[in-house]
Amino acid sequence: MSKRTRSEELKALNSVVAAAVKNFKPPEDLTVTEWAEKYRRLSPENSAEAGPWRTSRTPYLREIMDAFTDPKIRRLVVVASSQVGKSEMELNMLGYLIDIDPGPVLFILPTVDVAQDFSKRRISAMIRDCKRLREKVADAKSRDGNNTVLKKQFPGGMLTITGANSPAALASIPARYVFGDERDRWPLSAGAEGDPWGLAEARTTTFYNSKMVEVSTPTIKGASAIEASFELGTRERWCHQCPGCGEFHNIVFNDIKFDFETNKINGKKVYKVKSVWWQCPSCGYTATESTIKKQPAKWIAENPDAYHQGIRSFWINGFSSPWMSWDRIVLRFLQAKDDPHKLKVVYNTIFGELWEDRGDLEDEDAFLARREEYPAELPDGVLVLTCGVDTQDNRLEYEVVGHGHYGETWGIKKGFIMGRPDNPEVWEKLDEIIDKTYRFKDGKGLKISLTCVDSGGHYTQEVYEACRERQAKRVFAIKGKGGDGVPYVSPPTKVPIRENKKVTCWLYTIGVDAGKSLIMSSLKVQEPGPKYCHFPKGEDRGYDALFFNGLLSERLVLKRTRGGRERWMWEKIPGHNRNEALDCRNYAMAAFRILNPDLEAVEKRLAGVQEKPKQTQIQKPMQQPKKKRPDFFDDW
Repeated sequence: MSKRTRSEELKALNSVVAAAVKNFKPPEDLTVTEWAEKYRRLSPENSAEAGPWRTSRTPYLREIMDAFTDPKIRRLVVVASSQVGKSEMELNMLGYLIDIDPGPVLFILPTVDVAQDFSKRRISAMIRDCKRLREKVADAKSRDGNNTVLKKQFPGGMLTITGANSPAALASIPARYVFGDERDRWPLSAGAEGDPWGLAEARTTTFYNSKMVEVSTPTIKGASAIEASFELGTRERWCHQCPGCGEFHNIVFNDIKFDFETNKINGKKVYKVKSVWWQCPSCGYTATESTIKKQPAKWIAENPDAYHQGIRSFWINGFSSPWMSWDRIVLRFLQAKDDPHKLKVVYNTIFGELWEDRGDLEDEDAFLARREEYPAELPDGVLVLTCGVDTQDNRLEYEVVGHGHYGETWGIKKGFIMGRPDNPEVWEKLDEIIDKTYRFKDGKGLKISLTCVDSGGHYTQEVYEACRERQAKRVFAIKGKGGDGVPYVSPPTKVPIRENKKVTCWLYTIGVDAGKSLIMSSLKVQEPGPKYCHFPKGEDRGYDALFFNGLLSERLVLKRTRGGRERWMWEKIPGHNRNEALDCRNYAMAAFRILNPDLEAVEKRLAGVQEKPKQTQIQKPMQQPKKKRPDFFDDW
């Protein structure tokens, strides 16, 4: 080949390369935030601020959106109240992946009907108003069968929009990206296929670079799927800096203070919010909404190590929203505060908080306010006394409870005895409580008829020994057992003490869940009479705020087992760290059930009527014949 020919070829090749370089457009290296600010337009039918996207309006969304483009993150969890921009955040992520990093997408909403509505109103509007997306996604009205309301094809991927109640879609479509919107409103099972989120997650297993996004407003504590997912992640909350002390705090309703006035118009309450401010929980500094929203703010993680597992989780509420003023939030609270159903909506959708469902049970302050002045140690109406004892490693806690007709009860004495349960002096002090005669105003008195002592914990054998020594005083060991269908009281069994089969102790099994349900049901009764719970005033009685905090420490929640089944379970309420008061009351109520007394006979005896009371089942076995003694409670 001649030199001239070679030169001409090189010149032609250089010309081709130059043209290719001139026309080459490399893929844009953008974050979701950068993409949205460059290309996204908010649709007028879905936004009060239609036009170009501005992250400055919702600065808390920047880090969430950019976590989507972090290659180390495989799962994003966002718990958010309404009107904080969470749907637009999801749409920004969706638009970014269609345009910049395509792949098969599964977008799941609670039901197929909701999915169709969301696709028509939100997704289609975004595609229509964003030129970059409009060029890549055909209109659903076209003849292209791959572009419908629930399916949208684009170069490099396919968007499938479906409901969590559609098992066929969840179980058959491979997906690199999965979006789960309003997770707490999903059904527990997709038909007969099981957990919808688990089905969706299985669709991503073949993609090394998969991403899953869970978004929801919170619902009920303990039954919230988004709460469980949040706990797995970094647990980040949006915190503002206090102008006073410089500490960063999440703005929550408990720290919001306000003044308001109430008027009545046509017999209905009308509220007017006069002023609202925030009080720093660290230093007590007070600041207005405008001041706080101008302060520096950032995400603070409670569990930063979860980042290395590829899970980031965020929690944001309405107090940081640019569209929800604090005055408006407080007004919504005032309008809903007398209706538990409306109040739940406010807690979930505005406060961004889980609802702690106590039914119609009052709070601690209400029970403190309803305490009574007893005329004596024992008020009229008390016919029998029982005692419940909870064992801890460094003390015994007890409550003496009075019982009357039809389930009416009176708290008599709540206290504790410091010392380890293996110390005889601790039990001697309990004897003083058990042996004491508690007096009515007329001087007549009652002793405790039966005592139940918890044998759980680290001192089981010591409890057995102490109860065996006090069997004549009707002091019995009990063992609590939870679960549905467990009876409140089962017949007692003999258990050996320290593996000595000849030395035994009577042990009752107590259905603690049944007992808690009975107690909570009684606490809801508002008028003295059947099932009503009375509590006394007086510092020496022990019925203070700490007692009621413990008595109201648990609530019944619906949980899902690993098999996907629903089960009602008792769990502690946040802020109620001690439940000994509830346990003591439970054991004292169980003692009354074991005793099964003849209350009419007791009432006649206390009234001075000369009639021998009928013996109860508990009394017969207490006889001690001189010959070989029969087993205690043989007649059970």
